[in-house]
Amino acid sequence: MRSVVRVGVLGCASIALRRTLPALGVAEGVALTAVASRDPARAREVAQRFGCAAADGYDSLLERPDVDAVYVPLPTGLHAEWVGRALAAGKHVLSEKPLTVDAATAQDLVDQAGRAGLWLTENFTFLHHSQHATVRRLVADGRIGTPRVFSARFGIPPLDPADVRYRPDLGGGALLDVGVYPIRAAQLLLGPELEVVGAARRLDPARGVDVAGHALLRTPSGVTAELSFGFEHGYRSGYAVWGDRGRLTLDRAFTPPPTWQPVVRLDSQDRVEELTLPADHQFRNTLAAFSRSILRQADFGPQGEAIVRQARLVDQVRAAAERFTA
Repeated sequence: MRSVVRVGVLGCASIALRRTLPALGVAEGVALTAVASRDPARAREVAQRFGCAAADGYDSLLERPDVDAVYVPLPTGLHAEWVGRALAAGKHVLSEKPLTVDAATAQDLVDQAGRAGLWLTENFTFLHHSQHATVRRLVADGRIGTPRVFSARFGIPPLDPADVRYRPDLGGGALLDVGVYPIRAAQLLLGPELEVVGAARRLDPARGVDVAGHALLRTPSGVTAELSFGFEHGYRSGYAVWGDRGRLTLDRAFTPPPTWQPVVRLDSQDRVEELTLPADHQFRNTLAAFSRSILRQADFGPQGEAIVRQARLVDQVRAAAERFTA
């Protein structure tokens, strides 16, 4: 049995160059084989920088016998086509989030992966940072009592006007780019049985995409999740769990650099406690987990269910949202 998953990269997006490709050099169980770009010169430049081969286009990379899996950092609107083509070529897939723009397409890709016996991952790297396991343990241990409210926010400053995330034809918009993080975090902390109660999205009429939004979800037992996101904010990335005996907060929840030492703050009636946690490398951990799942032939069922459940919640937020332009 192969001990290393050989990875090819479809596209030279910023997230790939800044985070994923460097992590491929330090993660266990993976090896970077080749990169491809729409611009052959760009592929050669990136290949030289990271010590791998340059494929002559996306199709050429998918045909390579020395590629077991592909990483897809393309714009969201292109994921469905190239994830589907990679699966059809017999490759496992790690796709940037969100996997698709709608739940029906996500279900189709999950079904395709299942039939082919291939592993498909939606790349929410924050799920593989150890800080969240600590948070879940503290909540389970009753440090804040019974949870009543989960709140999360992910906002970033306005993007370059030419950024693809402002293009509706490429799956742009704040909900699909940053809003998906609080939605996924709510499931991590509150469980899988969330439903959308209401939402609002602010639209940019000139660009045709949403630039900010808010959603309210709840569990069957009545715990609520208040989620905010947007492209016109001072940077914030964090969440809080408010219980009947205290409140837990975590900053830099979604995008901590590998050197960041997270701080969990616990507020109760008569004291404040801050716990400094070890730094962790969520991109390295994600790639290692991806490799283990492939090499150990893990059961894809729960993974596929999580992908579709996430996509359905995003669809529900979009459908429930009051849209405004003010």
